[in-house]
Formats: sequence, C-alpha cells, structure tokens
Amino acid sequence: MRDTKESRLLLVLLIAIAFALITVDIRGGRNSPVDGARQAAAAAFGPIENGMSTAVDPVGNAVSAVRDSGDRHDRLAVMEKENAALKAKLGSDDRTRSRLNQLDRMLKVAGQGQYGIKGAQVIAIGAAQGFSWTITIDAGADDGIKRDMTVLNGDGLVGRVTTVGPDTATVLLANDPDFTVGTRMEGSDELGFASGQGDLPLRVELLNGKAEVKKGDRLVTFGSQADKPFVPGVPVGVVSRVDPSGGGLTRTLYVTPYVGFSKLDIVGVVVAGPKKDPRDEVLPAKPKPVPTPTVTVTVTPSADGTTPDDTDGQQQ
Repeated sequence: MRDTKESRLLLVLLIAIAFALITVDIRGGRNSPVDGARQAAAAAFGPIENGMSTAVDPVGNAVSAVRDSGDRHDRLAVMEKENAALKAKLGSDDRTRSRLNQLDRMLKVAGQGQYGIKGAQVIAIGAAQGFSWTITIDAGADDGIKRDMTVLNGDGLVGRVTTVGPDTATVLLANDPDFTVGTRMEGSDELGFASGQGDLPLRVELLNGKAEVKKGDRLVTFGSQADKPFVPGVPVGVVSRVDPSGGGLTRTLYVTPYVGFSKLDIVGVVVAGPKKDPRDEVLPAKPKPVPTPTVTVTVTPSADGTTPDDTDGQQQ
C-alpha cells in the first residue's frame, strides 16, 4: 500500500476501532459482545497453534534435556571428584596411621633395648650392583649414619648399613645370602651364626652340636665388638625347624625372621649402642597358650538302676 493521505486516514480509523473494541470487551467481562468473535478465532486458529506447538515442543524438550543432562553431568563430575578426593584422603590417613604404628613400635623396641636410633624411610629396593637384598633409606652421613650400623624396625633386625652417601644409605638386609650375624638363644644362651637365604628362613649354625633346641625357641643378636656392625639383644626370629643332630660339631636350625623384608617402610639406624646388653628384654611377649576344651560325659542311670550299657547287654 502506498503512503497516501487516504491510507493514513484508514490506519487512524482502524486504530480507533481497535481501542473501542478493547474498551467494550473489558467493560463487558464474561458478557462481552466480542466473546463470540474470540471463540470463532480460537476455533479457526487453534489447530494451527497445536500443530506448531507439536512441531516446536520436541526441539524445546531436546534442548532442555541437553541442558539438564549437562547440569547432571557437571554435578556427577563434581561428585566423582569429591569422592576421589575423599578416597585419597582416607588412603592417606590409613597410610599415616600405618606409619605412626610402625614408628610407635620401633620406638618401643629402641626404648626396651636402650638404643639410640635415627629414623628413616625406605625410598628404594635393590641395588645397582646386582640382585642382592638391599634397601635405600633417606638418611645418610649428614644425619650421622655410618657404615656398619645396625638397622631395625618395630619387629626386629632389618640389616646393616653398607654404603653411605650425604643424604642416603644402602642397607644389606638380613635375608641376603651374603649376610651373617651372631645370634644367642633365649634362655639357654647358645651361640650361633645366622645367614640369609633370600625368601627362605634364616639358616643358623649353633656352635654346640648337642644343644637342646625345639621349634618355637627364639633368637636375638649376640652383638659385635664396639657394637659394629651389630648391637646386642635385637630380635632375630623364631625357630621353625631343627635338623636332627648327627653328632657334628655344630647344629643347624632354620629360623623364621620377625621382619617382613618385602614390606619395609619405616626403619631405624642404631647410632648409639646400649650401655649394657639388654639380653632378652626386647623380645616380644610370648603368646599365651590357648586352653584345650575338655568334654565331660555324664551317664545317668535308668529307673530300674541299670545304665544304658547294662541295658544293651540285656538286649543281647
């Protein structure tokens, strides 16, 4: 339509009529004279609106679903992250508790034996020079560590220091085939020498071939001159097998060590020996024997004064 004087007049007229109809509709309320026209328009255009709504709603729902899915994914990611952090914290706490327990037991051993120790952590296993049973600890010359010092933990004898650097040291474990330590039997004081056998029990040669030894007997370190490389009284292990005496000059024992060499973490290097030999004071308390239950059977006589056995005899 061209912009003429007549078209402008028509537009103003239509606007005036629209305002008039709106005024009449508002004043009429439910009885509005234009209500019929509104219903007719709804009947005419309703199906078209429903069709458009049907066509548009799936798209809207899909967008909403993607948005909600993103929100759920974000929440899930946060929860998974928090769960992982909680697991890590719990794992760290468990490890901390384990280390505190190891340290507590090691300090108890040091106190009982009156050993001056320097605590250290195992930071490596094995050695560059071969397949020997060794560990590396995070303490060295700067911490007062020297070659041929005894190494122990809360269970007993771990080994001896062989190589020392400024910040680290290498420890030869007691189960290494090249390891030998003097031992003393609890109670009988029989002396011997224990040697490592890798994964197998320690092999101990007692100096007295006629010594009375049995399974379950315990051994400690005998000690060396000037406490190097071994201080006395450190728990070594428990006798697990005794070779039959063949009348030789020595007697062979097999000893299960107290220390688990495959799971070392916190250890202590003895930097000062005891003023006196602690003897057997450092050994753990012996387990209490479990009493064997006793079953008592009581035979009750029958009414005629016979026992069940007598009755059986009469039936025969």
